[in-house]
Formats: sequence, C-alpha cells, structure tokens
Amino acid sequence: MTGPARTIVTAVTTDALIEHRREIADFKERIRNRRLQIAGLYGTPIVIAATLLTWVSLKVLVWLNSDTPTAINGIFGGATLILVIAFIAQAIAEFSEPATWRDAKTPVRKLLLELSLAEEWHILEARRRTPPPVDRQASYKERLPAEVARLRAESRHYRRVHLVMQWLLFLSSAGVSAVTAWYDPPQPGKGVLIALGFTVTVITAAAGYFKPRERAFNLQQTADSIEEHATALDLGIAPYNAAEESINLENFATAVEKLRAEQRMREQQLDQPQQGQQQII
Repeated sequence: MTGPARTIVTAVTTDALIEHRREIADFKERIRNRRLQIAGLYGTPIVIAATLLTWVSLKVLVWLNSDTPTAINGIFGGATLILVIAFIAQAIAEFSEPATWRDAKTPVRKLLLELSLAEEWHILEARRRTPPPVDRQASYKERLPAEVARLRAESRHYRRVHLVMQWLLFLSSAGVSAVTAWYDPPQPGKGVLIALGFTVTVITAAAGYFKPRERAFNLQQTADSIEEHATALDLGIAPYNAAEESINLENFATAVEKLRAEQRMREQQLDQPQQGQQQII
C-alpha cells in the first residue's frame, strides 16, 4: 500500500475509533447525570422529612414549654421551603411533556446496557481496524502524559487528605489538653472533651486504614518513573538508544506496563489488613 493510500486508511480508522470513544464518553456522562437526577428526585423528599422531623424533635426536646426561637423557625422553615421548591422543579423536569431532562423516565440499567453494547462494538471495530504494533506503541507513548497527569493529580489529592487529617489531629489533640486545663467543672468541658477525643480516635483510625500518605508517595513515585522513561525515549538515551525505533518503543511499552503493574500491586497491598500485608510481603 502506497504512502498516501495508507494515510487515508489510517485517517478513516482513527476517525471511526474516535467516534466510538465519543459515544462511550457520552453514555458515561448521561449515566452520571441520570444517577444525580434520580438521587435528587427521590432523595429530596427524604431530606424534607428529615428536616421536619429534626424541627419537631427540637421543639419537643428543647423548647417544649416555651416558644421556639424565631431564628430556628426561620432556618428550618426556609430550608423546608427551598427543598419543596427544588422537589417540584425536579418533578416537573422529570414528568413533564416534553421532558426537560434528556433521559427522563429512563432507567439507569437501560443506559448501562447501551454503554456495554457501545463498548463491545468499539472493541470489535478496534480489533477489525487494528494498526501495526509499531503504530500502537507510538500511540501508547502519546497517551502517557495524560496518565502521568492523572497519577500526579491523585497523589496531590491524597497529600491534601493527609494534611487535612494531620491538622485536624493536631488541633483536636491540642484542644483536649487545652479544655482539660481550662475547665474545672464537668460541663461544658466534658462534652467538648468527648467530641475532641472522638475526633482524634476517628482521624487516627482513618489515617491508619486508608493510608493517604503512602498512597500519595506511591502515585508520585510511579508518575516520576514513567516520566523518566518517557524523557529517555525522547532523548534517545539508554535504555532506549537502539538503532531501530520499533525496538525502543517495544521496550518502552514493556517498562511502563511493568511500572503500572507494580503500582497496582502496591495499591492492593495498602488495601489489605496489616496481617495480610505481612503475608504478601
């Protein structure tokens, strides 16, 4: 096949696969939106009932023999009114003719089925139009910057979670000592101490279970390693200094997939209990 003809075929194949990816992305977005619509439509009445129940409970438990403060009535009354208006608007958007929402009255399972069919069709088309290995390896290299950016974003997320948890832990621990030294009577210092002690316990347990610091470190390490290999490939330095580009691309894809497999293994180890981690190690 001549150069121009091959270019045309490649362009047609690329456009077809891109169109399939757009369809899959559209289905995923529709599923997310539909789940939010259903959660809002059926969750708002529950929130309204909870708000009214809280309002009545405060009246019975706190202000049974006196008038409820105007501020409390205003807060709960305004919240209830806003929730009722939101529910009415969502019901109109769901059941009006024509429907305002794109997938009104459409079950999520139907959208999931359509997404599954679109993904299956994409796989069949990709298999039928599969380009040569060298082209796939080259395109794999071009996709890596997005993967590196994703790893760095997740690393920053877990670092922020770790910092927030640590600051809450510091402040709560300091608050326990401060309240203990400041209050001599049992109340209200006793209630504050209970709340602070509960916060310290929850944060300590959550930090030990979810391990955000370790997750952030592993993600950052994997992103740096992938970026190091990509830089070596671009500069043509070892281990990607072979004469043939196809060999370099093959070695590069193999190395990056190994790094990603190691990252998944580390994530699985972090998800295991401490005893399970020792057995794996």
